[in-house]
Amino acid sequence: MAAASYDGDIHRFLQKVFLCSPDVAASIGKRAQERRFPVRAVLLKQGDRAGATFLLVTGRAHARTYGFGGQMVLLRELLPGDFFGAVAVTEPTPEEAEIVAVEDVRAAVFLALDFLNLMETYGCVGLVVSKVLLRQLRAASAKMLERSTLSAAGRVHAELLRLARLGDGRTLRPAPVLSALAVRVQSTRETVSRAISALERRGIIRRDGDALFIVAPQRLEEMIV
Repeated sequence: MAAASYDGDIHRFLQKVFLCSPDVAASIGKRAQERRFPVRAVLLKQGDRAGATFLLVTGRAHARTYGFGGQMVLLRELLPGDFFGAVAVTEPTPEEAEIVAVEDVRAAVFLALDFLNLMETYGCVGLVVSKVLLRQLRAASAKMLERSTLSAAGRVHAELLRLARLGDGRTLRPAPVLSALAVRVQSTRETVSRAISALERRGIIRRDGDALFIVAPQRLEEMIV
């Protein structure tokens, strides 16, 4: 799943992702082509008819689109173990978003029909894909709910907690860039800056070198309104 780590052996990575035997991982690996993408590279353009299934191995990527006013909308963040492109389809489908590397990325790329065959052949592949897609759907639904029910400051508070939970629950290292955080919560850099400053004044968060530390996570959660 998305928590799988990569030690340089693609077969071990596939074994961790799909929770399968070494023999099954080797069979899956035979269908994959390893590709590397530098930071800021566009892996897929919005509207491209993707004929391949991508499995992120290392790095992070963003699925994003643009609003009528030209503002960037972050749809989801892709982490190691996530899938994108043509997943569980029989023919090339238009990509719903632009996929951009925000770190150097390594991906295992499968022909879409090959990957569909793997899902039909190995139950572990289909099960993991279903779980990942369900998690992505739930995350997208939560984001939509936040945008319609929370204030801008409330979205900042929720996003800080969400990012902290990717680590130890309190520390964001490196501290998020304000403009990037603004994209995440669909607000402006100025609004995000005011929200962060207010939290620092109240002692709820503090800067610690290159990190942001949540001193009082319970109080921060209570401010998500």
